[in-house]
Amino acid sequence: MLVLHYLFVLPFAIPIACNRCPRVCVCDNLRNFVTCTNKNLSEIPIVIPQYTQNLNLQGNYLKVITSRAFISTPYLTHLNLYNCSIKTIEEGAFRSLGRLSHLNLGSNHISFIYQESFDGLSSLQYLNLKKNHLEEIRPGAFSQLGLLNFLNIGNNFLVYLPDMLFQGLMQLKFLCLSNNMINIISYEAFAGLPNLRRLSLDHNELQYFPTEAFARLSGLIKLEMGWNPMTFIQEEAIHMTSLKQLYINNMALQEVSFKAFEKSKHISLIDISNNQISTLQPLAGVEQLKYLNLTGNSVPCDCQIQPFKVWADIKRLKVDLFCFGPNHFHGDHLDSLRAIDLKCGIFPEEAYNILPATKKTPEKNLCPMSCNCKSDVKHVTCGNKFLRQVPQGFPKDTSLIDLRGNVFNVIPTRAFMDLQNVISLHLQHCDIKDLQPEAFLGMKNLIYLYLSNNQIFALNPDVFQGAPNIGYLFLDNNKFIKVPKEIFGLLPNLLSLHMQHNSITSLSDMAGAEKLRWLYLTGNNISLITSTAFKSMMFLEKLYLDENKLKEVPTHALKGLPMLTELRLSKNPIRNIGNGAFLAISRSLQHLYLNDMGLLKILNGSFIGLGPRIKSLFMENNKLEVLPDMHNFTGLEVINLSNNPFRCDCHLANIHSFDELLGLVDIHLQRQNTSYRRSISSTERLIITLRWINGLNIKVGATCGMPKHLKGQKVRNASFSTCDEKKYVEKKKSKKKSAI
Repeated sequence: MLVLHYLFVLPFAIPIACNRCPRVCVCDNLRNFVTCTNKNLSEIPIVIPQYTQNLNLQGNYLKVITSRAFISTPYLTHLNLYNCSIKTIEEGAFRSLGRLSHLNLGSNHISFIYQESFDGLSSLQYLNLKKNHLEEIRPGAFSQLGLLNFLNIGNNFLVYLPDMLFQGLMQLKFLCLSNNMINIISYEAFAGLPNLRRLSLDHNELQYFPTEAFARLSGLIKLEMGWNPMTFIQEEAIHMTSLKQLYINNMALQEVSFKAFEKSKHISLIDISNNQISTLQPLAGVEQLKYLNLTGNSVPCDCQIQPFKVWADIKRLKVDLFCFGPNHFHGDHLDSLRAIDLKCGIFPEEAYNILPATKKTPEKNLCPMSCNCKSDVKHVTCGNKFLRQVPQGFPKDTSLIDLRGNVFNVIPTRAFMDLQNVISLHLQHCDIKDLQPEAFLGMKNLIYLYLSNNQIFALNPDVFQGAPNIGYLFLDNNKFIKVPKEIFGLLPNLLSLHMQHNSITSLSDMAGAEKLRWLYLTGNNISLITSTAFKSMMFLEKLYLDENKLKEVPTHALKGLPMLTELRLSKNPIRNIGNGAFLAISRSLQHLYLNDMGLLKILNGSFIGLGPRIKSLFMENNKLEVLPDMHNFTGLEVINLSNNPFRCDCHLANIHSFDELLGLVDIHLQRQNTSYRRSISSTERLIITLRWINGLNIKVGATCGMPKHLKGQKVRNASFSTCDEKKYVEKKKSKKKSAI
């Protein structure tokens, strides 16, 4: 009877237990809704009803989302973890939530997103990560979110967008990156987003328009770039064929090329309001433009703007612009004026003196002479004013100072005292030859320091005394003959060092650069790299050594770089690559650039250790006839093999069918796995290459260079005929003898 009792009771007891409601929560079983908001919970309740679909945990103190937190609620479709003080998401935390469509992780304390953070969320459509402490998102973190439509990563601390960061988000429609500190966007950062329609990058620290990165966004319709400290947009900078709405408002723009939008034929709205533009020309290539917002600029309505006015009238273009001058037009809307009335030379100079006399401005609002201070965004621009000394009297709450294009020669000691809120300082093109000790003393929050295009050849390490938080240092296009490694001791937070286009000849031990993530040395004269050059750079991810004078891959120096993901060796005179050249970095390397080197030969063991992790490989414009074994490169997303004279012939003895040939190759591959030193004939390697190329589902670009009848044909499509290997070898020997 006792056994019968349990048999009848247990089936009914289980669902009752599963449907118990946590004591501090409110459960609606009809709508499968559970809310436990603002209950001071330190962990997720265990007894949440199993069939819950909507779970609201907003306003608790969870701190950690454990790996088994939601294993008992597999039917969740909506999960709200907003403002829960979350710092860590353990691997597999959401792995049981295959039905989840909405996840809100906003207003938490998450600093890193790892590759496994969102494993299992294959149905997710909405993800909010706004207002966290995100400093880094690992590429691949979103690779399983193939159905995601909306992603908000605004109001975080991102400074850099690496290649393939958003890989896997094939259905993403809206991406918000507003209110970060983004300064650098890699060329392939937005690759793999074919359905993205709206991108918000406003309120960041972008100094230049990232044309190449945006060109990947073939379907983008709306782009918001306002509140970035750009001063100039060059011609053809906006190269997006589907773009219709562009917002570049509230920046520091002094000039926008009239050809800037020429490659965006469908653009219908451009907002350039609240900038520093003073002249206008008719815009080229904007046949579908309907609205242009120029309010908040200092454009005089005189003869200089007349061609623009005529052009706008013919197009029936709606232009929002209020005249800055002369006096008789001041404040008038451009649409209310006739082109024929816009004249020059007939009004006195006082006509442009439209600002009435004012009382002395309080000290807190002072702005240095020749500078333009924007209190709303806390930016000060004094560029191209022929200044010979660093101005004084900047507002104390200034966050960005732009002094580029002046003639300082020397930056004296304590030139920027009492400017502890400045984050970004621009001193490019200032003819600077000397930086005196403690030049930046007091700039304790300085992160971006731009010293590009000057005449600096050496640095006293005390230059950076009192500015310990510099993370991005731009010393490119100067006259350095060596890396000033003495500075690393005073820059413990240095993440990115730009020293492109100097005269550096060698690299030796750069001790003290433990936190360095990105090192740019393009376009120097480097011919020697010692084995200890990078030994302290445990976290280095990007190393640009292209356009130097290296004659071999610096294999011995790469051993100290366990985190390296991108290596550029392009345009070095490297003719041969030996076995195991990249073995030391094979566990981390994802992007490899070997193009334009004059490469003649890559040994079959050169790529040993490399494989599925490699996402992009560039070997175009070399002299390669054959490739090494690359059958393990199964994760490739970008590859370029164009402009190589590949040999598309076939020479094997006693082979009667292509299938039989491939069978021999498979046997060889099995043998080869034991040791890459084992010899392999050029013919076998050729067939391995052919099979590998045919298996790739991406554009390869490889064409035949020989024999003559196949020259120019794609390797994929070339017909490989069989022939007698012995006769081929004998023929080659006889040719050599006759030549002798």
